[in-house]
Amino acid sequence: LAFPGTGSPGRQARQGTSLTEAPRGRAAAGARHPSPHPPVGGLGYPSSRLRIRELESALLGGESALEAPRLDEASLPAYLREAGLVEADAPLRAESAGDGNINWVRRVRAADGRSWIVKQARPALERFPEYRVSTDRLLMEARYYETVRPWDRERVCPEVLHFDPPARVLVLQDLGDAPRLDHVLAALGDGAEAATRLGRFLGRVHRASRESDLQTRFRNDEMRRLHGDHIFLLPFRPNEFPLSPRVREQTESVWADDELGALAAAAYQRYLQPAGVLVHGDVQAGNVLLAPGGARLLDAEIAHVGDAAFDPGTLTAHLLLPFVAAGRTAQAIPAVAAAWQAYRGEGEAAPAFREVARFAAIEMVRRTIGAARVAAVEKEEPALSALGAALRWMRDPPRAPEDFG
Repeated sequence: LAFPGTGSPGRQARQGTSLTEAPRGRAAAGARHPSPHPPVGGLGYPSSRLRIRELESALLGGESALEAPRLDEASLPAYLREAGLVEADAPLRAESAGDGNINWVRRVRAADGRSWIVKQARPALERFPEYRVSTDRLLMEARYYETVRPWDRERVCPEVLHFDPPARVLVLQDLGDAPRLDHVLAALGDGAEAATRLGRFLGRVHRASRESDLQTRFRNDEMRRLHGDHIFLLPFRPNEFPLSPRVREQTESVWADDELGALAAAAYQRYLQPAGVLVHGDVQAGNVLLAPGGARLLDAEIAHVGDAAFDPGTLTAHLLLPFVAAGRTAQAIPAVAAAWQAYRGEGEAAPAFREVARFAAIEMVRRTIGAARVAAVEKEEPALSALGAALRWMRDPPRAPEDFG
């Protein structure tokens, strides 16, 4: 998810060290939770799951989190000590981590080399306080990791070390200085191995969650619509996003094109349907870290139950875009094909690839002329190349990955 003028979407910091289940503790140094329930550690353990759901049922949709104490770099070490994640006398240092567009995100380091990623959701988005969105988004992220854990045999998602629903705090495994997939792709590097791993993970999650009763646990309407507006609505309506003269001229023709507007609107309606599979919602290359054990997928704040084509469509768009912008589309086909083959290999009821491709094309449009443009299209000629291809694929989506060429 990104907003006007950001260039690239917000995300959690780069993520390594895995710790054991943490005991329960208090929300922050010198402050009690606004709820009588203590936080929960060890989210992936069966013994915690019932307790998590009890907490969520009491908190989700409520206003208690709005009064939760705000963490800062001064209070964060004491919070981790009182949560039982680190020894009382261990020296700790907090530092900024990642872009922090949506949530307050920090890395905490111990002198012995251990580190943690801490996220706190607040009603106003961190970098764009004019956007106010339910803090339930962090509950959705924690719930996504809990739900997919039995299906995540390769550990694609980060490990949750501590979850504090009343304070809207999530402590995650730190994957260190692993490179981001978007940086590798921007240099026209090979993304096939990561694409295969991500495709396999998404296929497994979608297969396992199909025909499930997860809709009531993933009512994430505010984040879903905010994200959807930036994908399906804003790029196709007149706006003041800064564009070069030639790109703006082409963009104005998009705004005036009733067929493109209708295609985007129809895709938006599909995206909003609360039925289908458990969707991560933001499988963009900037949310993927290339850790030593394989690609890891972060930032599930937009998780919801919805269209199975959306996740692989987003992934496909990001695998394609840097290469299309550089006039080297054929070089991206192996990674796109690898992701799709891995995805299909995990389930019998995969969506038609044309549906995936149309979502991919719309994502490419918004990454070229919307609020969340990527580095590959900063210059005029690459942007025009990417936009032309994306609009062509919106109108006539390829039937197979090879047809993008």
